[in-house]
Amino acid sequence: MNAKGEREDELVLELLDAIGKNSDVSQRHLARHLGVALGLANSYLRRCIRKGFVKISEAPANRYLYYLTPQGFAEKSRLTAKYLSISFAFYRRASASCAEAFAQCAANGWHKVVLCGVSDLAEIASLRAGQTNVEIAGIYDPHSECARFIGKEVWRDLNHAGPFDACVLTDLQAPAASYERLTAIVERSRIVVPDILRLE
Repeated sequence: MNAKGEREDELVLELLDAIGKNSDVSQRHLARHLGVALGLANSYLRRCIRKGFVKISEAPANRYLYYLTPQGFAEKSRLTAKYLSISFAFYRRASASCAEAFAQCAANGWHKVVLCGVSDLAEIASLRAGQTNVEIAGIYDPHSECARFIGKEVWRDLNHAGPFDACVLTDLQAPAASYERLTAIVERSRIVVPDILRLE
């Protein structure tokens, strides 16, 4: 499935989950919960009603209550299983990709690395690093509000990092832009890009 289809399924799952937890939810609340415009939330809600996943009933004070139908519960279960399957597949691919990146570091004699990007990939990299002789010095992410992540210090400025041998790119939001930013402050030869990011 393409990225657009996956995003649509994710929004439907979040909508069904929100309604399943609270039938007395407003469309405005749904829009905030989904992180989309009110009109788009309304469109997804109408689609779910049309497909028979959600039933609507009028409540006092011009409010509406939304309920999941049996088909809605079944669809929520199907999408949850699909999401978990995709998540586990991502974890396996990312884990193998990080293992290769750390093997490349070890082959170059780099034992102290900085992860570049606070993300799920950084978490997976930290798990894989524990199985190698590569140490994570910390995380560089100029956009993060975190002071610490995965038990390591997060720097918004790489000059605040102590000595390190190489950088491993772990930004999932904008890896190409992060890579370009890194090349302005670190030699290209010392930037390791896990192949799951598909930059090379």
